[in-house]
Amino acid sequence: MLNHKVAALFRGYASFSRIRFLGNTCTRTYSKAQIIDGEELIPNGSAALLRSDLSKVKRIVIKLGSAVITREDECGLALGRLGSIVEQVAELQNQGRQMIIVTSGAVAFGKQKLRQEAILSMSMRQNLYNIENGSRPPTLEPRACAAAGQSGLMSLYDAMFLQYGVKTAQILLTKPDFQNDHSRENLRETLNELLKLNIIPIVNANDAVAGPPEQDIDLAGVISVKDNDSLAARLASELHSELLILMSDVNGLYTSPPGMPDSRLLHTYCPDTDQVIIAGKSRVGTGGMDSKVRAATYALDRNCSVVICNGCEENAIVNIVKGKKVGTFFTKAQTRGIPVEVQAKQARDGSKILQSLSGSQRAAIINKLADLLLERKSEILAANQHDVQAAFASGMSQTDIARLYLSEQKLETLARGLRKIGVDSVNAVGKVIQRTRLADGMILEKQTVPIGVLMVIFESRPDALPQVAALSICSGNGLLLKGGKEAMHSNKLLYSLVQEALEPYVPVDTVGLISRREDIADLLQLDQFIDLVIPRGSKDLVTRIQQLSQGIPVLGHSEGVCHVYVDKDVDPEMALHIVRDAKCDYPAACNSMETLLIHKSHRSGVLFDKLCEMLRLQGVKINAGPNLGQALRFGPTVAPSMHTEYGSLECAVEIVDDLDGAIQHINTYGSSHTDAIVTSNEENAEKFLKMVDSASVFWNASTRFADGYRYGLGAEVGVSTTRIHARGPVGLEGLLTYKWVLSGSGQAVSDFTSGKLKFVHEHLEPNAEASDDSSSR
Repeated sequence: MLNHKVAALFRGYASFSRIRFLGNTCTRTYSKAQIIDGEELIPNGSAALLRSDLSKVKRIVIKLGSAVITREDECGLALGRLGSIVEQVAELQNQGRQMIIVTSGAVAFGKQKLRQEAILSMSMRQNLYNIENGSRPPTLEPRACAAAGQSGLMSLYDAMFLQYGVKTAQILLTKPDFQNDHSRENLRETLNELLKLNIIPIVNANDAVAGPPEQDIDLAGVISVKDNDSLAARLASELHSELLILMSDVNGLYTSPPGMPDSRLLHTYCPDTDQVIIAGKSRVGTGGMDSKVRAATYALDRNCSVVICNGCEENAIVNIVKGKKVGTFFTKAQTRGIPVEVQAKQARDGSKILQSLSGSQRAAIINKLADLLLERKSEILAANQHDVQAAFASGMSQTDIARLYLSEQKLETLARGLRKIGVDSVNAVGKVIQRTRLADGMILEKQTVPIGVLMVIFESRPDALPQVAALSICSGNGLLLKGGKEAMHSNKLLYSLVQEALEPYVPVDTVGLISRREDIADLLQLDQFIDLVIPRGSKDLVTRIQQLSQGIPVLGHSEGVCHVYVDKDVDPEMALHIVRDAKCDYPAACNSMETLLIHKSHRSGVLFDKLCEMLRLQGVKINAGPNLGQALRFGPTVAPSMHTEYGSLECAVEIVDDLDGAIQHINTYGSSHTDAIVTSNEENAEKFLKMVDSASVFWNASTRFADGYRYGLGAEVGVSTTRIHARGPVGLEGLLTYKWVLSGSGQAVSDFTSGKLKFVHEHLEPNAEASDDSSSR
């Protein structure tokens, strides 16, 4: 049986959809996940949510401020903006959420109507006088405007929502409605019944009869309802809503007044711990930023997370619910640590200090890190064993566990690689790579400089952390690291060693460790702090990073579909040796062979059988390519795609007609990572090396050599298959860019255009002694 109050509003509605609602059954705090009507509630209370949890919320109150609803002239509604908001709210409602709107706009809507009436009621003489003297239109009483505009505003909402199959109901409230217990209970019942009926309540203060704003009277922690911010907060509390969105024309809270050089928008705010300067006021409306913060804090104290945001921002509501960084998010979650934007800024500031060091000082940091890896190896291996055991218990594959596992030998190899980086880096920054005499007394130099701040996202290989850190430090770059959660304990300990090595020279926050996966999306929007993103991992990871990045270049490879081609003229034993190593040495590596191409002359020969038998004995599953599949009546399964990275003891085998067929196949199905030819024909080898479009191309060598350490780079920050900046294993050189430095003696361009001086453009040998040490210049 329907509540009689709702029935009075909606007689004639014959059907409604059942939607789970919290109502009075929702508790303030949950010690563990609870189930109501078969749905899991968010654990630990919505006041302690993180942004990533907002996709789970069910009941949302949205407050639309006057600045969002009205036009700039304040004499009408911003219909385009309002239409976008209605579409977003309807989308969330149709997903099964329960939406409540607290709206302004009645005064502006009524002002537009009454102003026309007032002008029409004036005499022609008065109108002409006003036009000639530039007088303003007649002043209108706000209560009258509210009375005239409320019905029109509601009709507009009704029509807009009906386009999406959503019904609405109007509720007008005043302060006494909350002060009377009976009225408040009736309000709760009415709203809950509407929500059960899948109807969106449109709530507004009854400005036609409301008294003037009064001084706050906060009795027993109950907020004084004096504007729509406080009204929305009170409703969110009464309805046990999980999220309150306060929308105005302000972006959120700032660390200092907006417009100041060091002013920074606070994306996350915890009232119990954070300090903030509240500055700025909405363009229109009775509530300013102070009102919004009071309302947000009130709702948060009653277990409702809050976002203060700019309602003029495109898709703000949907993006908030998706967990994107929009506005300022109020939460009581205490486990976030340092906000990621602060970490990014610290890395930026630290990079400037790091760049000012001499090359020998940066090398000393790396040598200290290499020493610590060996001195603390027992601690490192113990932490790593913790990760390995957890991975094994979770059912992780043996291939992935192999990536995760550290050993004494790995640590010793890692330490040697770091020392090699240190030696190579002494003169890396500030090195003159080109020198030109433009004219007498004018020398132009091209000098290496750091890129700035790097963000490296790497897979579950913990040994990547000190490698990447060393390369970043030696190249003078700040660094943000995000490792896989599988290596959490290993990464945490290795990062502490990086900090210990940094501490005597630069702030330890020059290299930052990002702990939460959901922070990645936030960091990818900070192009003012981060200059280059390098993802190391699966194709899905790289693709996602490229899609999320907001103006920050992404350097990496999406796949490692590597080939080995066995040519017609070949040493059989060499071919067997190389193919075995390329596929079986470390199948999970991105430089492992994924497709074996064999010249058709070997199809009926001994070598083909030996290659297949060797792979079978090594436990490799063989998938036949299209040509091989047609030639074999019975045998291996057909490869799902010739563009597949297996990452395990599995590969494709295909027959090609000749060298050109192999080159065409690789350029069609490869990933531009690493490809190799095994042949004794030098002419074929030279053509293969020239025509295969990959970052690394080998002749008579395993694809597994595509590695920074094996290339003599000491280590690599990743492998790039892009065609700009750096390709293949990216070492120290790939993390540097350059700048032009011109030293003159008073010349001006007009001296040359007038013919007084002439360019000589004489190329000089770069100064071998020039380095980043200021004493050497």
